[in-house]
This record gives sequence, structure tokens and C-alpha cells, in this order.
Amino acid sequence: VNSSRHLSHWDAEDLAAWEAGGEDIARRNLFWSVVNVHLGYSIWALWPVMALFMPRDVYGFTAGDKLLLGITATLAGACLRPTYAVATAIFGGRTLAMFSAFVLLIPTIGAMVLLAHPGLPLWPYLVCAALTGMGGGNFAAAASNANAFYPHRLKGMALGLSGGIGNLGVPAIQIVGLVVIAVAGNRQPFWVCVLYLALLTTAGVGAALFMNNVAQHRLELGRLRSILSAVVSTRDTWVLSLLYLGSFGSFIGFAFAFAQILQTGFIAGGQSASRAALHAAQLAFIGPLLAALARVYGGRLADRIGGGRVTCGVFVAMVLAAGLLIAVGTVEDPHAGPVSGAAMAGYVSCLIALFVLAGLGNGSVYKMIPTVFAASSANLHMDATERSEWARVISGIVIGFVAGVGTLGGVGINLALRESFVATGTMTSAFWIFLAFYVFAALLTWISYVRRPG
Repeated sequence: VNSSRHLSHWDAEDLAAWEAGGEDIARRNLFWSVVNVHLGYSIWALWPVMALFMPRDVYGFTAGDKLLLGITATLAGACLRPTYAVATAIFGGRTLAMFSAFVLLIPTIGAMVLLAHPGLPLWPYLVCAALTGMGGGNFAAAASNANAFYPHRLKGMALGLSGGIGNLGVPAIQIVGLVVIAVAGNRQPFWVCVLYLALLTTAGVGAALFMNNVAQHRLELGRLRSILSAVVSTRDTWVLSLLYLGSFGSFIGFAFAFAQILQTGFIAGGQSASRAALHAAQLAFIGPLLAALARVYGGRLADRIGGGRVTCGVFVAMVLAAGLLIAVGTVEDPHAGPVSGAAMAGYVSCLIALFVLAGLGNGSVYKMIPTVFAASSANLHMDATERSEWARVISGIVIGFVAGVGTLGGVGINLALRESFVATGTMTSAFWIFLAFYVFAALLTWISYVRRPG
């Protein structure tokens, strides 16, 4: 196996080559790819954390304005994910990992500058939030790279680790924000940004030194056009996108909004802005952390019993969790007085349950992608090698496409929560929409991948 930064040939299904050093190369590429996607998620979630350092009496922004920052970052990430997956196929995983790390220095420095100058209008914050969306694009590149380097029998594990540890970037930056608020107060966001500037630089250098581009994995633009046509014309692409819309959309949507939901609840309970920010930071990381860990197990469970079954079960459970959350929010009326501790605990518990279930679903849906397209390749008039290559290429592009569509679910969740809050002063009514979609997703999974043979 070639040990240079550029590999001329790679066959993950060749067991002899895998055991003779291929596994070490795949593991090394996965490690640095995961480091980059982890930091990408952290920068993607930068503004929901920075919002805790932005008291309204200093910056003049409402809770709705702060939710809009998260919506902007989510939308930008959704648009960039398919682009990053395609760019990986054109330029190579190593090249894109280097670019992804270094380019995120721009919005991180931008956040430091903006927060040092209170009184600016909202639009420069929205521009900076959009630039953090490049961190959301990282995942599509990392997942495509993991799909390319690992054999089919280990794809669920590799994609689960890539997604799970990557998703940990959200609670990681929330924990960093918590530590800074606890130690230095809610007016020192500078320290969060400085830490991530150092980490991003390290990740970019690590990708340059230790990752590989694979010549055979890079596509010519002419061939790419036909592959993209096949991707968008395949029914499974759209079905899997809708499923990921429900699972990952819930994860990223709630992750970006969770701190604001908590802070709003604590303020409604009578706390000052600074204490509400601290208490929100103490809890905000728990849901995303558990979801990220659950994603790894979702991929492994899908390897064992099938992604369709796991995904269907997840959406049924999400229907129940959303129903309980609606019940708690309906019984407790914040307009009638301070929110009780019991109601707040019930609300947070239901949200955390949704986080865990969404994490499991993220892992299981991503395992389904290579499985579905490997099965589809059996109907093609090709030899075994050509079918395997077709399934790998299609799966890599579909991963980015599904990731982009799925992220739009996060945009929808944040928009629904924002409109619900503006219209009613609570976010409970938005969960009726989420519940209806979870019912639809459970039925779609059952019909498409559980009921039918294979």
C-alpha cells in the first residue's frame, strides 16, 4: 500500500491488503477527518453559544434575533453540504479537510471582532453566522471520505464514529462556553474563540501531514454530471433525505435552539439574564452530547439488525416523546406566572429524550445509504468490481445530498420555534408540527424499508 499522501489505488474490500496495512491507513484518515468534522460542528454552533454572551441590554438583540443567527448558520450549512461532498470527489479528502479547517478561521475571528463592538446592527452578525455554515459542510466531506476508505462490513461503524464524534463538537463548544461563563462571566466570549483558533490550525496541519487523497476516488467533471443525474432521479435518495430531515434536522435544530429555550424558560421563572445564561449553559450541552454518543450506537445497531428497523422504531419513540412534551407545555401556562420547577424538569427531560432518539436515528439512516445502494447495484449489468465502484461513488454523493436536505429540518425547527415564540410567547405549539412529521417518517420507513422484503 502506498504510504505517500497520494494513493494511486485503494480497495477496502481486499482483505489481504486491508490486513497488510490498509486498515492503519483507513484509521489514520478517519481520525483526522473526524477531528476536522468535530471542530466544524463546533464552529457551526458558535453563534448559539455566543448568544449566551450577548445580554439584551448590551447588544439590543431579542431571543428571536438570536434564534435567527442559528437559523442562518443552519441554512448555510444545509446548502454547503452537497457541495462539500461533491468537492471531496473532485479534489480529494485530504485537500478538502485542509481547506475546511483553515477557512473556518475567518468566521471565528469575525465573531471576536463583532462581539468586541456592541451596538452594531444585526446584519453583520448574520453574515458571520452564514460563514460558520462552512463548518456544517465539513460533515458531508468527512462522511464521504469514511465511506470510501472502509469496507462495507465496517461502514456503519465508520460513519457512526464520523457522525457521532463529529456531532460531539456541538456539546464541546457549549461546555467551553459554560466554563468561560462560570469562570469569567457572560461578557468574555474572546476566550472561546481563541481556543478554537488554535484547534483549527492544529487540525489543518494534521490533515496536511497525515491524510491521503486517493486517485481512483477522484471524479472527472464529465462523469460527475451523469452521477448527479442518477442521484437526483433515484427514489431512495429522496426517501432517505426525508428520513434524515426528521432525525438530523431534530438534532441540529434542537441543539442550536436548546440554550435559548432554556434561557427563556429560566428568565420566565424569574432569574436575571446573567444567572439564566449560566444555568442554560450548564444544561444546554447535555442533549447534544447524548445525541452524539447515541449516533455511534445507532450505526452499530443498524449493522446488527438493519437500519430500517432501527429508524422506524426511533420515529415511533419520537412521536411519544413529542406528545409528552406537548402535554407538559400545555398544562403549564407561562403567562399565568413563573414556570414551576417540575414543569421545567419535564420539559427538559422530553427534549433530552428527543435528542437521544434523533442521535440513534442519525446513525441508522446513514448506515442505510451504502446498504440501499449496494443492493440496488445488483440490478445493474456490470461485473462485481464495477458494481462495487458504482455503489461507492453513488453512496458518497448521496451522503452529501441527504446531509444537506436533512439539515434543512434544523432550519424548519428553528423557524417554527421562533414563530411560535413570537406569536404565543411559548414554543410548545411548534411541537405539533414536529409530532406530525415524526408520524409521517415512521410510516415512510415502514413502507419503504421494513415491510417489503430485503
